[in-house]
Amino acid sequence: MAGTEEETVAAADDALYVLTAALLTPAKFPSVLGDDYPEACAALGLAPLADGYGLVLGQDGEGARWTVVIDDVSLVAVAIASWDCGMEHELSPQEHTVVAALPGWPLAVAVAAPGVPAPHDPGPELVDGAPLSPPDTSVWGPAQRRMGADEIALRWSVWREQIDEADFPSPTAASTEDEAASDADEAPAGKVGLSNVQRVLAEVQAYVDTPPPLGRVRSSFASGDARILRADGPGWSLVARTDDIAFVLLDAEPGEVLPVGRGPKLPALLEALDKMAVRPS
Repeated sequence: MAGTEEETVAAADDALYVLTAALLTPAKFPSVLGDDYPEACAALGLAPLADGYGLVLGQDGEGARWTVVIDDVSLVAVAIASWDCGMEHELSPQEHTVVAALPGWPLAVAVAAPGVPAPHDPGPELVDGAPLSPPDTSVWGPAQRRMGADEIALRWSVWREQIDEADFPSPTAASTEDEAASDADEAPAGKVGLSNVQRVLAEVQAYVDTPPPLGRVRSSFASGDARILRADGPGWSLVARTDDIAFVLLDAEPGEVLPVGRGPKLPALLEALDKMAVRPS
């Protein structure tokens, strides 16, 4: 959500017209940038500080794109919460909070500042190296897979309504050798999809025993007493609700969303993940 055109912060040697902002913290970061918090920070050339950062995206007076990184996380969090509620909120970080002014935008921004030239990267005379640019999401890959998982987490009920319980075979009908498969109830996935889902569940289980990099497992609010869980790993993303099923997305299966039934083991796995997950403060 964009701020107002009057909002400016110091960036480079010019004023920045604020267009939008994002949090970069262990519990909440633009997942399009990486599978975990350190990876997302590395995409911007930043050290993964425990308290995280706020990212302020905008244009200077010449229309050039800039990303201002600040260490006042609460300031950005309040601004984003206000904008999400449809309220105007001035985002004007103090100069001493600015960690870096990075050329370009790491995220796609659909709006532009009025009264200045169209968004463009700063000229080479102003920056060293290539400006930031959003990951390519025109083809299926890690960035698009993570964006798909974001969408499911944001609109869980919409995606859940598309799954009929009849799609899942009954766990009681499974033989002993099929017990593992009952945890990844096949649904429409097919044998290849089922094999991949079983591999993902095994990797997620390994996270419980050996904690992964910070931010690989995150927990956010849901209705009732439930939580929405998000886990990511090499080539996969998992979204689940602690009192319900899970969905898996894979780099190897473009555009597919594979449902995972409760089965006999999923509830305990989700409970364990929720206990170790990073939560918003």
